[in-house]
Amino acid sequence: MFDIALVWDWLEFAVRWLHVIAGIAWIGSSFYFIALDLGLTKDRPLPEGVLGEEWQVHGGGFYHIQKYTVAPAHMPEHLTWFKWEAYWTFLSGLMLLALVYWMGADLFLIDYDKIQWAPWQAIALSAGSLTIGWICYDLLCRSQLGGRPTVLMLILFAIIVAMAWGYTQIFTGRAALLHLGAFTGTIMVANVFLVIMPNQRVVVADLKAGRTPDPKYGKIAKLRSTHNNYLTLPVLFLMLSTHYPLAFASAYNWLIASLVFLMGVTIRHFFNSMHARKGRPWWTWAATAAIFLAIVALSLVPTRTASDAPETATLPAPLARVAAAEGFDEVRDIVESRCSMCHTADPLWPGLGQAPKGVRLDSTGGIALHARDIYRQAGLTRAMPPGNVMMMAPEERARIVAWYQGIDRTPR
Repeated sequence: MFDIALVWDWLEFAVRWLHVIAGIAWIGSSFYFIALDLGLTKDRPLPEGVLGEEWQVHGGGFYHIQKYTVAPAHMPEHLTWFKWEAYWTFLSGLMLLALVYWMGADLFLIDYDKIQWAPWQAIALSAGSLTIGWICYDLLCRSQLGGRPTVLMLILFAIIVAMAWGYTQIFTGRAALLHLGAFTGTIMVANVFLVIMPNQRVVVADLKAGRTPDPKYGKIAKLRSTHNNYLTLPVLFLMLSTHYPLAFASAYNWLIASLVFLMGVTIRHFFNSMHARKGRPWWTWAATAAIFLAIVALSLVPTRTASDAPETATLPAPLARVAAAEGFDEVRDIVESRCSMCHTADPLWPGLGQAPKGVRLDSTGGIALHARDIYRQAGLTRAMPPGNVMMMAPEERARIVAWYQGIDRTPR
């Protein structure tokens, strides 16, 4: 039987797979070229116009790489461009954002304890924040601050902290950290699409026309590339954070997200220094560990109890409709007996400090909020309870399926 929930799940899976593949390709090439650029040997006789060279061995072969100060005297016949990795990372990420957080705004984007947005309002704010973030960043880089990279980075960090706090005030914790990652990732790919690639095209056009390229284009691109280098690791953390409620559901999730950017700087500084043959600054390891311990400590601060899922009388309309579907009372009894031992404010299962992935199923509102997850993981499949440790019977799974599929027939 055709089931839109199953199709939607596989669509999300496919897009997520594409996102991971493209991200690996982009990050891999980015880190490689940063290491290559920093490791160039310059203290030997080099051909005219060559800034440095590097000998490398990989896969049983030797490679001799040279970097020109600006560009070679003549345009090479074959030139490899590195751009589609970044573009597809962004496009697949945007598709995933739309599939999960925009199409599922009622469930994953809107936090009804903070502001009860209409879905279109939350989606507009989500998309608008990504666009405005790039505009503000680009204006700062084009200002006189572009010539003062350290000051610029400090200002950018302050903006990131402000955005982290702002997102957590309007969206769910999970969506907030994901959006901070998307906010940063949008800046990174826009650097490639709107600055780095256009500047490279200007240099190529000058070469084809027999003109000497202006070195300023390379300097501008290098600044943006450096920013991308330091922002990559925090973005990865934020994307992974959606699986760990200790990060996204913490009372200080915005501060945790901000501190992650400092870890990105310390980690990359170590490897950048090592690749540049300037030594190994081991202090960065201690600094990274100290920041991470601070993050762990912040995650243990008790969260506010106001976020407990509301009862039916106060449920927002989309969730009230789910709770009004035929068979809900029976499903609630099943979930409370089979699932709420773990998915509750104070899990009873040994070793669980909090509800897995922050999913609470100990109230009417919590069950309504996670209806699709219950349907997919305990109805259509046997993913939950894990290993069927709570002995959920096939008849109970069938009741969950019948209830969820009847939601569309419930009057609005």
